[in-house]
Amino acid sequence: MIDTIQDFFRDLAASAPHWNFVWIYDDHQMNRVLTGLWMTIKLSVFCLIFSVIIGIVGAWAQGAKSSLLRAAVAGYVQFFRNTPPLLQLLFFYFALGQFTPSYSPDGWLEVPLISSVGWAIISLSFFAGAFNIEIFRAGIEAVPHSTREAAESLGMTRLQTYTNVVLPLALRISLPSLSANLINLVKTTNQAYAIAVPELLYQSVAIWNDYPSAQNPTMLLLLVAYLGLVGILSLGMGSWEKKLRIPGYGA
Repeated sequence: MIDTIQDFFRDLAASAPHWNFVWIYDDHQMNRVLTGLWMTIKLSVFCLIFSVIIGIVGAWAQGAKSSLLRAAVAGYVQFFRNTPPLLQLLFFYFALGQFTPSYSPDGWLEVPLISSVGWAIISLSFFAGAFNIEIFRAGIEAVPHSTREAAESLGMTRLQTYTNVVLPLALRISLPSLSANLINLVKTTNQAYAIAVPELLYQSVAIWNDYPSAQNPTMLLLLVAYLGLVGILSLGMGSWEKKLRIPGYGA
C-alpha cells in the first residue's frame, strides 16, 4: 500500500513538475518534515506553559503593594506588547546572546549555554506572557471585591486569597481571551526560523531549496500542519472552557 502511494507521487512529480511531494516518497525528506513538526510542537508546548506562568505571576504582581514592582511589570507589559515579536527574537538572540556564557565540550569549539531553541522559547514566552498578564488582570478585576473580602475574613493571606479564590474564578473569565492568545502564540513560533531553529518552516525551506519543484506541496503541508495544531489547541481550550463554566462568571 505504502509503495503504491509513493509510486503515485513519483509519477505525479514527473508529470506535474510544480507538484513534487518529495517528502512522501523520500525517507530523508520525510524525516526533515517530522523533525521540524516535532520541534514546532515542543516550542509551542514550552512557550504555552511559560507564558501562562508569566501571566499568572505578573497579574499577581500588578496588585502588589510595592510601587517599584508594579512599575516594573507595567514597563515589561508595554515593551513586549508594543514591539514586534520578530524584533524581540532577534534582540534576545543576537544582543543578549553575546553576554551569555559558553562551554567547550572538546576544548576547541565554544558552545553557548543557551541555544537558539532556548532563546526562541524565552523570547516568545515573554512576548505572549505580556498579553497573558493583561488577560488575567482583566479576569481578576471581574471577580467581585466582596469575594476577596470574604476570603480575607476567613484569615487567608493575600497570596492564599489569590491562589485559592481569585485566580480560579479569574481563570474561568479569562479563558476565551487566553485561548485566542495561545493560538496566536502557536502560529508565532514559526518566527524562530529567523534564528535557525529547525522547526517546521525552517525544514520546509530547506526542502524546497533542495527541490524547487516541491515548494507548492510543502507550502500546502505547512498550511495543513498549522491548521491541525491550532485546531487541536482550539478544541482542547473549548472543552476546558465548558468544563470550568460556572453560572454568573461568564466563562
